[in-house]
Amino acid sequence: MFTGIVQDIGEARSLEPRGGDVRLTVACRRLDLSRVQLGDSICVQGCCLTVTERMGQAFAADVSRETLSLTTLGDLVAGSPVNLEPALRAGDPLGGHLVSGHVDGVARVVAASEEARSVRLKIEVPAELARYIARKGSVAVDGVSLTINEVADTVFGVNIIPHTQAVTTLGKLAVGARVNLEVDQVARYLASLLPPSLQR
Repeated sequence: MFTGIVQDIGEARSLEPRGGDVRLTVACRRLDLSRVQLGDSICVQGCCLTVTERMGQAFAADVSRETLSLTTLGDLVAGSPVNLEPALRAGDPLGGHLVSGHVDGVARVVAASEEARSVRLKIEVPAELARYIARKGSVAVDGVSLTINEVADTVFGVNIIPHTQAVTTLGKLAVGARVNLEVDQVARYLASLLPPSLQR
């Protein structure tokens, strides 16, 4: 489990094909890997991956063929920046919102504009996920916990404040960029309780 509060921007060092899967090696800058053990989970661009090897300030994880096809991890190349967050531990601050690292789908940035000191992003989600998007609700974009400020059909808007621009990859997003999306778990559970006549 994660919180959507990114702790480092890592760099994809290598992507080694392994029979349809990929062994991804990520170099960290600030993340303290001394606390990370083999078998621990790390959220990479919103995807929960299992650490299979540690090499100083880098770690490796296996990415399955399904994850490569259903997330943006299949778009990574050597040198790509990635958001990193280690798994939540007992006693850690619970900022953001609860994030599982199980990506629900890939969304696309359809507009980006400056709004005071923030950047306003408009993101289009797959139609089947639109029912879980609500104004002032939470969403994880590339592993970053964000508050939804507007919703129009399958498009929602979020503001990326200067701090978030500086400490995550969201500050570099441009129109057309693909992003990993995880909807709020509470919204998903509530929607599942609705009778079919009230579901959209």
